[in-house]
Amino acid sequence: MTLPGYQALMLPFLTAAAEGETSELLPSGKQRLLYNRVHWAKFYLSKAGLIESPRRGVFAYSTAGRDLLATRPARINLETLKRYPDFAHFYNQTADNARTADQPQTPFPAPSSEATPEEQIDGAFAVLGQALKADLLTRVLEQSPSFFERLIVELLVAMGYGGSHDDAARQLGKSGDGGIDGVIDEDRLGLDRIYVQAKRYTTGTVGRPEVQGFVGSLVGIGASKGVFVTTSTFSRQALDYVKGLQQRVILIDGARMTELMVEFGVGVRISTEIVIKRIDEDFFSDDA
Repeated sequence: MTLPGYQALMLPFLTAAAEGETSELLPSGKQRLLYNRVHWAKFYLSKAGLIESPRRGVFAYSTAGRDLLATRPARINLETLKRYPDFAHFYNQTADNARTADQPQTPFPAPSSEATPEEQIDGAFAVLGQALKADLLTRVLEQSPSFFERLIVELLVAMGYGGSHDDAARQLGKSGDGGIDGVIDEDRLGLDRIYVQAKRYTTGTVGRPEVQGFVGSLVGIGASKGVFVTTSTFSRQALDYVKGLQQRVILIDGARMTELMVEFGVGVRISTEIVIKRIDEDFFSDDA
């Protein structure tokens, strides 16, 4: 029996969620093909808002999922999911990221499309990247505030700040000075310092008042540089506010944080490496 594709698994997966079944996600980098396809079906259904995961390893159908099942669909696939705004936004955003600067009109390659192998690889890479960052943010939100502080230490040190993990850990999360959670050396010699605010928000947006409070703390101690990190997002007012400041304040939201985690290898590891080779035209040149 041939294993079904991930789109063919979407309807039975949603039905299983409606019946109250659970699925324990295995933390393995070398999962079997069936598990991999079930994972993608679940991920896409969740992006469409058709299933919910109240805690790790447990999923259930949402109100939208119940309504869809009530229509007794013969099949659930990507075209079905595109009718839901959240999934359409995610899918289109991924497609935009898959386009290259010299090929702005390259369509996002759907399964069984006539896209070239290179386009399919680029598109798949973009999808995997988006999924990884979404999963990273979910896992961070499942952890404790103290874990989030340690994560910020790991990230800043990986980016070259703080000198060492021990030095960074002693400085970050130890200040307790109003709106400042900690301080970390900008370089290994400690010639300058960066003050940090780290907030793990599960809901809501960080607005100008919170950022303004952080800036006020910087002014109070005569600091000129600060980083505000949150798992949430910043309001437009907050983003506009920091642009006109005398101090250099960087706002890092959840999306940017996960990008940096992937870029600097924090909380992730290489699962598969693919090397694509092309003809070396210079080798076959007959000029010599």
